[in-house]
Amino acid sequence: MIYLDHSATTPLRPEVLAAMEPYYGSTDRKDSSQYGNPSSIHRAGRAAHAGLSEARRTIADVLGAKPNEIILTGCGSESDNAALRGIALARRTQCGANRIITTPVEHHAVLYTAEDLRDYFGFELTLLPVDGDGFVSADDLDRALGDGSDVAVVSVMYANNEIGSVQAIDELGALCRERKAPFHTDAVQAAGKLPLDVDGLNVDALSAGAHKFYGPKGVGFLYLRRGTPFHPFLTGGSHEGRRRAGTQNVPGIVGMATALALCEAERETEMARLRQLRDRIIGRTLESVAGARLTGSPTNRLANHASFTVRDVEAEGILIALDLAGIAASSGSACTSARQRPSHVLEAVGVPAEELAGGLRLSLGLSNDADQIDLLLEKLPQIVDRHRQISPVPL
Repeated sequence: MIYLDHSATTPLRPEVLAAMEPYYGSTDRKDSSQYGNPSSIHRAGRAAHAGLSEARRTIADVLGAKPNEIILTGCGSESDNAALRGIALARRTQCGANRIITTPVEHHAVLYTAEDLRDYFGFELTLLPVDGDGFVSADDLDRALGDGSDVAVVSVMYANNEIGSVQAIDELGALCRERKAPFHTDAVQAAGKLPLDVDGLNVDALSAGAHKFYGPKGVGFLYLRRGTPFHPFLTGGSHEGRRRAGTQNVPGIVGMATALALCEAERETEMARLRQLRDRIIGRTLESVAGARLTGSPTNRLANHASFTVRDVEAEGILIALDLAGIAASSGSACTSARQRPSHVLEAVGVPAEELAGGLRLSLGLSNDADQIDLLLEKLPQIVDRHRQISPVPL
């Protein structure tokens, strides 16, 4: 299989699996003693706690943060939820701030959470407009912030999961910092591909999920800058400094830290390699597939991400045909691709209604090489042409 859906999930690196294994333990193994509860004081618990602490330090080092600013969670969506709910509720308690500012192209983990805070908790919600590439204007954010005193939290995605555009987070964060408005970024797609230095980005909170950068599923983290107001939404124990209750997934956390460190060490060279493959996909697809249009920025986009709309076809048929040809791809967000409804991201950036059904996302990773891309570029025009003939989209 040629796997071109790395934005949905990535395979576990062998180094990551090896790092995780001792922390699982097994009843039929005598050489594993790191499977204890990290809150226990006995030897097995202390060994697990040591692994947990080292993983937290590793993540913090990549972010230029302090270990106690890292909250370990169950996934990127949980991290987004915790950031918005935790900061917004705490800010309202602290100073009466009641406005949430975000964008219409966010992942639903942010959008649905913001809407929930509006509908059930009485927050005012502002959605900043975006241009045709999905970018937020600093001027629009500047106007929306006002003096910042009534802003509970601002959340803008670092890199978009559907169209790949990379926001100027540092510039937007600087505006929020001037007004003392807490600024969160969903960096789930950015982690492992873009710089995560939290001071350089001017963020107060940053979310990530391990399975997007060759770590395990079911684990993530939230960076929360020291001093940022925060009300935990998962309570019941003293874990994570009373900010997120529940026994930590030690093997997953160790794997996440290992994967993040590996990606950071290789980031510049690997992204340069993938950028060449990405540009080849974009150039040849626009040349050879009639009615194909690039979505997102032509230049300021993730190095591993190529996304298109294809006129007069439905994405589902193209994806099935690609799968039968041994190529795994996506129509956009993995969280919504199984639902037959237009993409909220494509709608927000102004894609014409007649093109919304033909979204295609090709996202690259460690396993991909030039030969695979050549095969994709041979098959894709044939598949689109054949699909148009046998199943035309009604006008």
